[in-house]
Amino acid sequence: MTGLTTHVLDTALGRPAQGLRIELFRVDNDYRTHLKTFETNADGRVDGGPLLHGEEFRAGYYELLFHAGDYLRASGAALPHPAFLDLVPIRFGIADTSAHYHVPLLISPYGYSTYRGS
Repeated sequence: MTGLTTHVLDTALGRPAQGLRIELFRVDNDYRTHLKTFETNADGRVDGGPLLHGEEFRAGYYELLFHAGDYLRASGAALPHPAFLDLVPIRFGIADTSAHYHVPLLISPYGYSTYRGS
């Protein structure tokens, strides 16, 4: 499989992060172009297949913007104002359009991590 996918897990609650809004941008010389907006399903994934695939899956820089604060508040987390984590941007490059790029996010009210998954 080729394309771009993501998966969001709530490490504080030990479950997938359902209902988390994600925006996808293409980045050219620090200028962001909004491509799509998604919301995670009950499994913490996006319905409908890869975020980018086919002809739209091109080499370059991209950013996934995870609306973590909204999700955490909706899940019942007691967050201060302002929240420590609100928007979590992950900027990454796609070099090989014949490969699969998976960008998971592990989130809690006070920390997150990511990596290139499979």
